[in-house]
Amino acid sequence: MLTFFRKQKNNKILYLQKGQIMIIAVLFFICISAIIIFGLANPIVRHIAMATSIASSKESFYIAEAGIEDAVYRLKFGLPISSSQTLNIGDDSVVVTVTDELSSKVVSAVGDTDSYFRKIETRLTAGIGASFHYGLQTGTGGITMDNNSIVYGNVYANGDISGNNGARITGSAYAANTAGLNANQVNDNPLLPTSTIQFGHNSTQEDLAQSFSVSEALPINKIVVYIKKVSTPGNLTARITTDNSGKPSTNTLAQGTLAASLVTSNFGWVEVPLSSNPELVVGQTYWLVLDGGNNSSKYYIVGANTDYSSGIGKIGKYSSTWNNTSPTGLDAYFKIFLGGLVATINNVVVGSGSEGDARAHTVSNSSVYGNLYCQTGSGNNKICNTSLPDPSPEAFPISDGNIEEWKSAAEDGEIINEDVNLSGSSSSMGPTKINGNLTISNNYILNITGTIWVTGYINISNGAVIRLSTSYGSNSGVIISDGVINISNNSTFSGSGQSGSYVMVLTTSNSSGAINVSNNAGTVILNAQKGTISFANNAGAKSATAKLINLSNGATITYESGLVNINFSSGPSGGYDILNWKEIE
Repeated sequence: MLTFFRKQKNNKILYLQKGQIMIIAVLFFICISAIIIFGLANPIVRHIAMATSIASSKESFYIAEAGIEDAVYRLKFGLPISSSQTLNIGDDSVVVTVTDELSSKVVSAVGDTDSYFRKIETRLTAGIGASFHYGLQTGTGGITMDNNSIVYGNVYANGDISGNNGARITGSAYAANTAGLNANQVNDNPLLPTSTIQFGHNSTQEDLAQSFSVSEALPINKIVVYIKKVSTPGNLTARITTDNSGKPSTNTLAQGTLAASLVTSNFGWVEVPLSSNPELVVGQTYWLVLDGGNNSSKYYIVGANTDYSSGIGKIGKYSSTWNNTSPTGLDAYFKIFLGGLVATINNVVVGSGSEGDARAHTVSNSSVYGNLYCQTGSGNNKICNTSLPDPSPEAFPISDGNIEEWKSAAEDGEIINEDVNLSGSSSSMGPTKINGNLTISNNYILNITGTIWVTGYINISNGAVIRLSTSYGSNSGVIISDGVINISNNSTFSGSGQSGSYVMVLTTSNSSGAINVSNNAGTVILNAQKGTISFANNAGAKSATAKLINLSNGATITYESGLVNINFSSGPSGGYDILNWKEIE
């Protein structure tokens, strides 16, 4: 019995020992598991935290990128931008800073997402600008200077420079010959014409007209006609006229006399010199009119064919009725010669002190302080130095492509489909396209924040002030008109306030009154490369470029050296090019 109880006790002890071992094993397992779990969880937690940090950092980077892209876009396209600005994107933000360094700008952007910061920096260098090397520059129309008008600077004309009554150029003056003489339009095949056109033998067929268009923008030099006569008709007046709905207009651009004595009873080419040499517009229709009397027994005959594709012949009477040839579709034998004109400088004081050269094929009645380079001349204060060739034509500083890009920049902004009249207050404008006219008057202050394009005319008068926004920095801005521009009564222009900043006022008009200025317009560049700029009543500008320029009544052009390289805030001839783009923090 005692033995039994001992066994029972021992079994109980053994059982209890087994339970303790199990508990210890479980506790040991739990501890090991906890150690393993904590060992695994810590890297996971760290990885999650790291992933969150990386995500926030990336988001901060992209926000900084967005901020810097916004700033670069504004700088490249001339939109307003401050030196420091904060942009909020959702719950995040980016601080963008723009600083000037000589001809470049440094843009930095700091993105902030949950206090994770990323900083990006880009450096932009000023793009190649347009160069205005001269106080005045003209095309083949040349320059006329009257009544004590003065240019403080150099002058370059692809035509004549003509002065009067105290006209003076303080720098150098260059008058370039036009391009070499060339037969731009020719109808002469076959040499023995297959057809003829008879005119001058009755009142309904008194005159001959032949339409044409030129392929180069050069002055017309002379006309040549393949012609013969019957008996002894009188002289003919050869006219170049514009088109009026498919027939000659009465607007004569140039004319000359076709002498009857030069025409024989056999066909031959007869030249007609012209009294003036206007530059013809490429692609525009013009008419050669041979205008004379009528006599049934004394008349003219020209050679003809049906092969000239750029025009058509007509028979009729100048300033009256025109009819088709008989048979219909005949084209007269003719040649239109362009270019080949030599340039002159006449009656101008050139230079000051011992500087200021005059250079042209012919210089007459002028006083030159520097060197006088010419092939012929008379009435000057010194003899011609013939050691240098005649000047060559100089290209205009602005191309049609430049203008189209500026117009495109304007169209990217506000579009206004009506006339705009601004008077007696102030506002900001740009980039803007106005499908209509723009009038600014009565001391109105217009702050330009982008390129402005006006499809109609622009009138600026009565103390109006046009100035560039400070956001332009050292860049210049553009106002474009497709019509005429009138600036009068103490209206002024100014840049952004920084050196090298100007307003350029440009028109695409080919009018003889494309830009009219009757007061000193201030810091402005005027451009009418297809038309005429006229200055009067002490008017002035910093630089002017046109097909033809007239200065009168004390007009003054004061050239500034900074115009040699002008950077515009939009368009191809300025803005900024990206030099580098990198993360710095």
